[in-house]
Amino acid sequence: MTDDLQQRPVLVVDFGAQYAQLIARRVREASVYSEIVPHDMPAAEVLAKNPAALILSGGPSSVYADGAPSLDPDLLTAGVPVLGICYGFQVMASALGGAVDKTGLREYGETKARISDTGSTLFDGQPEEQPVWMSHGDSVSEAPDGTRVTATTPGAAVAAFEDDDARRYGVQWHPEVLHSSFGQRVLENFLLRGAGIEPTWTSENVVEDLVASIREQVGEAHVICGLSGGVDSSVAAALVQRAVGDQLTCVFVDHGLLREGEAQQVEEDFVAATGVDLVVVDARERFLTALDGVTDPETKRKIIGREFIRVFEQAARDVAGTADAEGHPVEFLVQGTLYPDVVESGGGSGTANIKSHHNVGGLPDDLQFTLIEPLRTLFKDEVRQVGLELGVPEGIVWRQPFPGPGLGIRIIGAVDAERLAVLRRADAIAREELTSAGLDRDIWQCPVVLLADVRSVGVQGDGRTYGHPVVLRPVSSEDAMTADWSRVPYDVLAKISNRITNEVEEINRVVLDVTSKPPGTIEWE
Repeated sequence: MTDDLQQRPVLVVDFGAQYAQLIARRVREASVYSEIVPHDMPAAEVLAKNPAALILSGGPSSVYADGAPSLDPDLLTAGVPVLGICYGFQVMASALGGAVDKTGLREYGETKARISDTGSTLFDGQPEEQPVWMSHGDSVSEAPDGTRVTATTPGAAVAAFEDDDARRYGVQWHPEVLHSSFGQRVLENFLLRGAGIEPTWTSENVVEDLVASIREQVGEAHVICGLSGGVDSSVAAALVQRAVGDQLTCVFVDHGLLREGEAQQVEEDFVAATGVDLVVVDARERFLTALDGVTDPETKRKIIGREFIRVFEQAARDVAGTADAEGHPVEFLVQGTLYPDVVESGGGSGTANIKSHHNVGGLPDDLQFTLIEPLRTLFKDEVRQVGLELGVPEGIVWRQPFPGPGLGIRIIGAVDAERLAVLRRADAIAREELTSAGLDRDIWQCPVVLLADVRSVGVQGDGRTYGHPVVLRPVSSEDAMTADWSRVPYDVLAKISNRITNEVEEINRVVLDVTSKPPGTIEWE
């Protein structure tokens, strides 16, 4: 990143909000770079990041509760523009000398906010009344000196305040959620008008910065990348390829647990689009042998992970030997870590651990590679935009997230070649029909699960059958941390069901999973 005003981060100070990542995403949707920092980070460290602005997130606490997260007043007097949201609004009001009371009037869900000044910094160009999403028990009852109240709700006499001179702003509701109809406008007004930030965080600029950073880090060394065919590893590989060209070798392990056409998509489409040097390892028989008769899902995961590591290790040694002969030692390993992974694993302090849920998960330390994580500052939607900018095929860019163990954990029961073939055909039909209905971008993921150890009676043609059921699990989500089942139109579901039961003779029943996350997970195993 360059150090000009446009690229200085907006820091989201996380007070334990379930929406902290969503706030950071919304800031970036306004073409402004953002990062998340914990509320207990010392003020000196926060300010050392040279933030362009601070956003104080919501949180589950009451400002008066024992042990409630506090706000260092130094963050409010450093001359950095600040926006407080929900709990962040209350803790800022309290720190500035305002009053926060337990009024007994709680507001949860949609509420109408009345804007008293539609020409203010936050509310310029917005209607006098707008739906907002509330979640609070305490309320700001008295605004701090120097601020003026610009919005009220039935349960909050002070629902927003603004201080243009000190560049301090706050709202009681959650502008980051879609239920707040003008929430994105409120955030953009703060960023662009209140903080004076130029909106220059674009996929084109991101690619330029990341390519330059990778070139500087790698120098003349050789790089290896474990390519899964998913969007994260594919975009990471394409970025490194753009930066260092033939210094990169990608290794694709075909473990036989992929969906229909995915191996060919990597071997043909991705290589043609990016020009990467690709080594393909056919390990299908090895994985099937290792999984023979195994039904426990955790054991299956461990076997798949172990075998992948062993195959990748050998491929890495082969690549390293070839690269050494050419005078380019293999020093770096590419991993498709995303920003949510960084946040959830400790906030991005630079950890180099290779985690089991990543693309080349669980590799041992004795591989002695230095990690390159070119996507570690990006969210999934930004990764997709960068992928399009790099020319990664749309079929890969918009591919649904797919678990590392592949179809091995979408078969409830033992995994064998016959069951994999059945599931592949059913899965391909479901994906084809969702694509034909134009639902690919609306559905985060649609696992098709084969209940291989379950049979049910059916009638197909003039005969009685005793076939397997499959489960359709379409879900909608922004980040997979929470998810809801997708309301796929009945006619689309009917077409999927009819095609599967007509075209896949081993299946005679299709069922729909209508469980949200939580309590259910997206995958069954």
